Amino acid sequence: MKACLVVCCLSVAPLQAIAQEIVHALAGTVTAIDAAAKTITVKTDDGSENLFKDDTDSKVKIDFDKDLRAQTTAADAFAKTGARVIVYYYGFDTVRTAVALENLGSGPFVKTSGTVLKLDRHKHLLTIETSAGSKQVFEIGPKTVAETSFGAVEGEKVDVSKGENVRVTASPDGAGQTALFINAS
Repeated sequence: MKACLVVCCLSVAPLQAIAQEIVHALAGTVTAIDAAAKTITVKTDDGSENLFKDDTDSKVKIDFDKDLRAQTTAADAFAKTGARVIVYYYGFDTVRTAVALENLGSGPFVKTSGTVLKLDRHKHLLTIETSAGSKQVFEIGPKTVAETSFGAVEGEKVDVSKGENVRVTASPDGAGQTALFINAS
């Protein structure tokens, strides 16, 4: 009887883990908000239009880092068309659900793609080489967000290796560039 109880408990645990949606992120510009249809359209750096449904009232369990969530606005409360944002969502392809958005401010923004040369965790620096052969160094700050194959994480938790391709949205400042969003997926 005890053995059956243990087996039943262990077989139910994976089902609960599967039911939790992982929150991913992407950066872009909000081009449309349709409150009636509960949709948000975001144009990403590659020029594609991405439609997200707003399902903020959903009872779906999500895996969304609490520190990242604290710096966002719920999808149903976001109302600024034209804003440069990080959109947090779950789902794939054309069926994506926006959970929250983070307004990155008025800019200016630097958008760069390249190959990782070095990730210095101690100094919080990411160095990449662009396709033109120039080196770009980005500071990974406390508000940096990274998209990984495991979902959205704080930038300091990003784990990229030399040779990996990344896209970085950054904010130039007096000393260099601070990464706002790193797409490492």
